[in-house]
Amino acid sequence: MLLLSSAGCVKEITSDERLERDTRSVAVKDAPGVEQLSKLTCDDTSAPLNKARDVNRPESDRLVDYVNLYSSLKDRTHTFEEAMARNPDLSYREGSQNLVSAKDTCIQQTADVRVEFETYLRELVDVPTVQEIKGGNTVTVARLDFGTLKKAIETLDPDDRESLLQRVNAAEKRVSTTAAPAEDSSTGGGKRRGK
Repeated sequence: MLLLSSAGCVKEITSDERLERDTRSVAVKDAPGVEQLSKLTCDDTSAPLNKARDVNRPESDRLVDYVNLYSSLKDRTHTFEEAMARNPDLSYREGSQNLVSAKDTCIQQTADVRVEFETYLRELVDVPTVQEIKGGNTVTVARLDFGTLKKAIETLDPDDRESLLQRVNAAEKRVSTTAAPAEDSSTGGGKRRGK
């Protein structure tokens, strides 16, 4: 019994060895430096945001603009946060106030765009289809490309992502099932209805 329990013992390591092991993967050299971070900014969001807000553009295009802008802001914010986590001195060096301010701006812009993006996305998920008249019949059609809508949900990654994706899938099925009877009626299926 003693032999079995002693076989499971693990070699003790010193604090220095543990610190070395845990910090090996987080090399300061790999983190972006002051020069790279000083070129990074999130102040340039007004033009793409106005383009995404433009109600005269197709909804798929607007949604793609929101996805691209949000992804870009998220990446820039992540770059700032990762660099400052790997090299905390970046936040406290002389003249680093510009970097801290740029990081805060990125965090704020990302949050603001996320709220607007999520509001628009939920509006599209709530009403993913519209009624159109084709050949004298009312037909349910997609309001926008369902693939684009699904990609937007994946990019935003809200807490209820699976629920939103299920609703989009259900809408996609409704559109495909109403499109099939509409095609049947145009090929002569209308005669059967009259009987």
